[in-house]
Amino acid sequence: MHDGYELSTDRTRLDRALVHRWLSEDAYWALGRSRAKQDLAIEGSLNFGVYDTASGAQVAYARIVTDHATFAWLCDVYVAREARGFGIGTDLAAAVRDHLSPYGLRRILLATGDAHGVYEKVGFTPLDDPSKWMVLGKQ
Repeated sequence: MHDGYELSTDRTRLDRALVHRWLSEDAYWALGRSRAKQDLAIEGSLNFGVYDTASGAQVAYARIVTDHATFAWLCDVYVAREARGFGIGTDLAAAVRDHLSPYGLRRILLATGDAHGVYEKVGFTPLDDPSKWMVLGKQ
């Protein structure tokens, strides 16, 4: 992480109320998500928090849904508005990539409507053939 910030995968350190507020009120993909649903998502995932080392305040969040063998889904990546523009999102994506590297996963997927450049910096690319992918549920 950039100087002045640290990354942790300790779920007990997460500011769950803050993460819920960020996602349910400001993230286009999670608007209106209930706190109960968010807490379930946290419990079922590998979580990453980024913290300001001076204040200890959480400034970013991401979570991974994975089987730790073949596949992972990177989701709910959020950087606090006041912390944007300092490379924290790129550092967080790189840290997630590096954390998962020892598992030898076949693929790590994500979906983004506005941050393609952030993920491209750490090696993500568009799907070669998105017509192979299907979804069940809301789009």
